[in-house]
Amino acid sequence: MKIKVGVIFGGRSVEHEISVISALQAISAFDKNSYEITPIYITKNGKWYTGAELLNVDNYKNIETLLDKSTEIYLSPTYGDFTINSVQSSIFKNKEIGKIDVAFPIIHGSNGEDGSLQGLLELKGIPYVGCDVLSSAVGMDKIMMKMVLKESKLPVVDYTWFTDRSWHTDQKNILATINKIGFPVIVKPSNLGSSVGVSKAANEADLIDAVELAGRFSNRILVEHMVVNLKEINCSVLGDAAIQNASVCEEPLGGGDILSYKDKYITKGGSSKGMSTLKRQIPANISAELSEKIQDLAKETFRVLSCSGVSRIDFLVDKDNDSVYVNEINTIPGSLSFYLWEATGKNFGQLLKEMIDIALKRQRERENLVMSYGENIFSMGAGLSKSGKS
Repeated sequence: MKIKVGVIFGGRSVEHEISVISALQAISAFDKNSYEITPIYITKNGKWYTGAELLNVDNYKNIETLLDKSTEIYLSPTYGDFTINSVQSSIFKNKEIGKIDVAFPIIHGSNGEDGSLQGLLELKGIPYVGCDVLSSAVGMDKIMMKMVLKESKLPVVDYTWFTDRSWHTDQKNILATINKIGFPVIVKPSNLGSSVGVSKAANEADLIDAVELAGRFSNRILVEHMVVNLKEINCSVLGDAAIQNASVCEEPLGGGDILSYKDKYITKGGSSKGMSTLKRQIPANISAELSEKIQDLAKETFRVLSCSGVSRIDFLVDKDNDSVYVNEINTIPGSLSFYLWEATGKNFGQLLKEMIDIALKRQRERENLVMSYGENIFSMGAGLSKSGKS
């Protein structure tokens, strides 16, 4: 029997459109003899839809028309119920329109890559592909990620962080800390990807503008030392906390110090096919020794964060001394980094199969864990006293 896969994409995120592209790329690559795919599109205002019209990327040019031709749906809150239900039902139309065996989230950024969607799926007991709640949340939050990696002795650049409120109440001390790190610096919102809200600052005047920009997207702001003579190298990892495999390395080629949203996703003609269209050198033009070092660091980063499925880890290489720093992890990378795995000898269909196999393996392992005790303590005479204490 075919495995029924619900591919969830879109979402309430600034990376909404890129999620659509990544999901449609994946759906087209699935082995249709082994998998039955149900597209589940989440709009920018949080409504869920399914339907064949969602499979054509050109239809997203007119969202209103697309949604009129699609079916609005919801998932039952009941644990173990994997049915997809129509919002509009009647005595002539059954509310149940299908079921899924496993969910495949392909939502980049907020409300999808940050653990919130994963939490919903866990509450329902639906097996799902990719990182769990904890690894998704830590991987999405740049500040928490750097704290964990630094504690685990993985190399990260010098950094500090603060809230937008403390920036206004304690700016003098924050500036003193940043001056110790040393300009130039990179300023980032704590919880967004795709370089949204990211800018560099060469001095305090630039810093004020950069913090203002980052503060529009997050109330927690990261400032880190900028590697001036920089080479950026990316590496993808496939596996789980027990076993990790690294892809070949790539070197993204952008137009400046920071790869912008446009650098990553928009081609010269104004169209987009996701991360697969970014100009890049594959394999990266680096020594075998440096490539192996980055692959080892990528696998260890993946392991330390307890990741699952496929992730892409981005590195900063200081060309002055070949120092390597872990920059960030993308737990649901653009285009699922299939181009890196194709260069490693694994086609997109094989990558998707392995990701689903890993998800189902995790579900089997979790079913063997003790989640609650069978005894009812109330039937054993336990209860609350009049004071409210047991």
